[in-house]
Amino acid sequence: MVLEEKMYSKKMVYWSFIFTTIIGLYLTSNVNYLLFHSIVELFSIVIAFTVFVITWNSLGYINNPYLIVVGVSYLFIGVLDLLHTLSYKGMPIFVDYDYYANQLWIAARFLESITLVTAFSLLQGGRSVKAGILFAWYAIITGILIASIFYWKKFPVCFVAGKGLTDFKIYSEYVICSILLAAIYLLIKNRNLFADSIYRFLLLSIIYTIISELAFTFYIDNYGISNFIGHYFKLFAFLMIYHAIISSGVVEPFNLIFKELKLTNDSLQKEVDLRKKTEIERESVIKNLKEALDEIKVLKGILPICMHCKKIRDDSGYWSQLETYIHEHSGVDFSHGICPECMDTHYPGHRKNGGKST
Repeated sequence: MVLEEKMYSKKMVYWSFIFTTIIGLYLTSNVNYLLFHSIVELFSIVIAFTVFVITWNSLGYINNPYLIVVGVSYLFIGVLDLLHTLSYKGMPIFVDYDYYANQLWIAARFLESITLVTAFSLLQGGRSVKAGILFAWYAIITGILIASIFYWKKFPVCFVAGKGLTDFKIYSEYVICSILLAAIYLLIKNRNLFADSIYRFLLLSIIYTIISELAFTFYIDNYGISNFIGHYFKLFAFLMIYHAIISSGVVEPFNLIFKELKLTNDSLQKEVDLRKKTEIERESVIKNLKEALDEIKVLKGILPICMHCKKIRDDSGYWSQLETYIHEHSGVDFSHGICPECMDTHYPGHRKNGGKST
């Protein structure tokens, strides 16, 4: 009951935080859209970096290679989003060109969507993931994307002032949505390889990302309503990825550890109960044996016996009949009779008259 109350309180705090954040971001957009954009992007970037940190430190616990690839990739997606935030129109950092942000956005979304699809190939045949090599490949790819935008300036233009989005930008968003739809198909097809909660989080993340991308195909102004909606759903998508990694890298190992501890504790308790039962049975047997020994009076040693009348002298020096002594020391009762030899000796005429010994 106490645990349920704690879980309920935790959920209430979480959803209160989410609701407050959404309202707060909306209010900042009314004050200054650039402020809204910077904050919402920073939220996403922090989540992306957190996803990477949790994944990297949970490599020994996450058994699903798909989640490892996704977790590592979000560090580099977060780096591209950070540059996107810093280069957004109005930020006084990259002043030679106002629309680096649009190019970085497309680069990040392509990297994200392609990762969500290609990572499924690792689920076939139980392939393992070498995190170091994976990290190096993503670093190289991200470096090439950044260089093509800022240094070589070969990345296609995505936004033209006064005209809006270029065809490349619009078609790229549709291509990204198509890739994400393929990711949904593969996720549903491989559903049995994911825990139910992780499956739901991944599915919601991809759906939110598609909604975000579609929103970014409609705007003609970097400060427009479509841009506003797109950033909200991007934040929601990142939150779902965060929950998927948390469930896989923290919650499930935690539950597994405590499940194993519980099983071990139950096994030990059964062993203790068995030993207690055995001990009780043994004590009962010992008690019964003691009672039996107390009832049995053992005859031992040398008995002083009269050579004529066969009386036995006891420890107090008194002489007792043989049967009396044995009865007192063993509890045996006697019935008297006459053997044939004694019958002939003491009653010689009885056998001659046809009598029998008794």
